[in-house]
Amino acid sequence: MDSLLTAAENALRTLFAKPRAGAPTPAHGLAEPSLSPADKRLAGALMRVNHVGEVCAQALYTAQAAVTRDAALRAHLLEAAREETDHLAWTQQRLDALSSRPSLLNPLWFTGAFALGLVAAKISDRASLGFVAETEKQVAAHLASHLHRLPVQDVPSRAVVARMKDDEERHAAQARASGAVELPFPARAAMKVAAKVMTTTAHYL
Repeated sequence: MDSLLTAAENALRTLFAKPRAGAPTPAHGLAEPSLSPADKRLAGALMRVNHVGEVCAQALYTAQAAVTRDAALRAHLLEAAREETDHLAWTQQRLDALSSRPSLLNPLWFTGAFALGLVAAKISDRASLGFVAETEKQVAAHLASHLHRLPVQDVPSRAVVARMKDDEERHAAQARASGAVELPFPARAAMKVAAKVMTTTAHYL
């Protein structure tokens, strides 16, 4: 029951409260660039997509922590969720600075990611960790692509994305070191398709 209440609280906080970072944003002290309207729209759209990824990360980790009976794994998942909260706050700060907004479909993205986290965790802890490892691997690759697409002069956004990429790669490595099993190819391919649908939609909505 406590785990369910924690999950519900996290969902409400993620979707409706202003996220609070525990660590300073990598954009701290960096001057806001003067962007053309087109570049500003592009940067805002890309940071909205990244914000959606952090909403989904909160859902994923919260669901898995609620299901596992391994206290050490639960602590690991909740610590990762705490770091993802920093990412959530940093991306929200960049959206505000770029006069942009979060995705209108965040409740849908959260619900879908939460359901996937529950399914993975119900299979086994190693499968749950495998889902984390594959998710973070795909997210890191996605963030790397954003470093190529963000306007060069938007140094604050680029700093945030670069730090997030490093953190996601570390989360994937930690999951593998903790005993994650590699997901079968159909599962990995399905995750890529779902991520493509989500990121394409969130770019605009």
